[in-house]
Amino acid sequence: MKYLLLGLIACLPSVFAAFGVTKSGSNLLVDSGAGLVTTINTANGDITSLNFNGKQLQDSSKFTQLSSGLGSATVTSSVANNIAVVTIKTSTITHYYIVRSGTNTLYIGTFASAEPTVGELRFIARLSKSALPNGIPAAEVNGGTAIEGSDVFLLNGQTRSKFYSSVRFIQDQVHGVTGSGVGVFMIIPGVGYETSSGGPFFRDINNQGSAQQELYWYMNSGHEQTETYRTGFFGPYAMAVTTGSAPSASLDTSFMDSLGLQGYVGASGRGTVSGSYSGTLSGAAVTIGFKNSAAQYWVAGSGGSFTRTSMKPGTYTATLFQGELEAGTGSVTVSAGKTSSLTLTTSLSKPSVIWSIGTVDGTPAGFLNADKIQTIHPSDTRMSNWGPITFTVGSSSASSFPMAQFKAVNNPTTIKWTASSSQIGARTLRIRTTEAFAGGRPQITVNSFTSAAPAAPPTVDSRGVTRGTWRGLNQIYDFAIPSGTLIAGSNTIAINVISGSSGDVFLSPNFVYDSVELF
Repeated sequence: MKYLLLGLIACLPSVFAAFGVTKSGSNLLVDSGAGLVTTINTANGDITSLNFNGKQLQDSSKFTQLSSGLGSATVTSSVANNIAVVTIKTSTITHYYIVRSGTNTLYIGTFASAEPTVGELRFIARLSKSALPNGIPAAEVNGGTAIEGSDVFLLNGQTRSKFYSSVRFIQDQVHGVTGSGVGVFMIIPGVGYETSSGGPFFRDINNQGSAQQELYWYMNSGHEQTETYRTGFFGPYAMAVTTGSAPSASLDTSFMDSLGLQGYVGASGRGTVSGSYSGTLSGAAVTIGFKNSAAQYWVAGSGGSFTRTSMKPGTYTATLFQGELEAGTGSVTVSAGKTSSLTLTTSLSKPSVIWSIGTVDGTPAGFLNADKIQTIHPSDTRMSNWGPITFTVGSSSASSFPMAQFKAVNNPTTIKWTASSSQIGARTLRIRTTEAFAGGRPQITVNSFTSAAPAAPPTVDSRGVTRGTWRGLNQIYDFAIPSGTLIAGSNTIAINVISGSSGDVFLSPNFVYDSVELF
């Protein structure tokens, strides 16, 4: 019987592995006690090994790290109350890996007093492609040929990019990669994005399948960024290793409140905002966003009310979003341990329209190719023909109207409309856009009248729609149509992209449509 017991123990080493941190040369070995052993280089904080039940998950040539690697750092560790904390410090970064006994999850927090000098502020796990071959298909680029910059590829006749792995912040709680009997997932719990920038609808890279399987969590980047960067404590976030299934997004990080992490604010130091909203378009998703220079938050509205918990103290600008369109604003001050009240009402102009194309919601949803643009390049053969398009009011469907207009591809977009005598006279054509590239904006010609050229939109220094996003800065263009221009009968409206800049094909000046209204 004694020998049988010894044999069973020998067969189950991971079950009885000791939790803790041990030093081995220039490495720290952090053992979860449940099958995951993480090796951290003490010279720079890189993770050089992720051994899960005997299977190596870490790539051997490129490592898991913050930004593009910190170069050099001071690495220390402590163990208390069945919690191991590894602290990695530079002059501007304090980065934490935290492991709880019996849990195969790396809890992570990053304090940054400034943007890193090497790369962007991101966590990137460069994992073994053989152990974890299954990433996000649209982001699998290995063996592809670059067709735009160094980040959009053609592979087996389809366009691929790491940008096509992105998910809006408001939806992105869990994303990961898998292999046979194993999965590695990033978890971003309720306050994970509070120190990032861009708001609830910003999106960033989650995965790239190259020679390595790259798993990301971006904190700050210039990928169509519309806000200045924040600094402070980013997270908490986590990288969970499982036997293949995705973990719950409900990650308990309450134990971190007592760890003394730099810049971390625990539950007792946070407050709540509860309130009501009104005036938004029926059927449109409602989000309430909060931001100041130190933090950002959001919460979905439902039935005219909302409650947002776990906010750091401070005064915030609150925004009522109709879809992704700013519909109203307010201000609220949050205090620790208290609930503040807020009432928001839409201030959107709601003219009585003669006709409209699309929904006023800050997105091109329902337009031609809008259902594909987030995961494939505009040049992809799976896209419907971009045109130029002629749209006939009263008979054409919104799905035939282009979601984006490119100066060198589908210019102009033409609208045909038969007006009655009561519909003519002085009118306004309103065009809402969600994003622009290279100064692209609309100018209209109505029958024989051509409008003045509007001013260029604010510059966002990034490619947008070719990288899978329409989320830039919402703009509104009102064109006054003089009396005598429209006639009772057939009218032609041409919308042209104008810009002082130039570019080729889908990198020519362009903009993304939200809606078009005549009133």
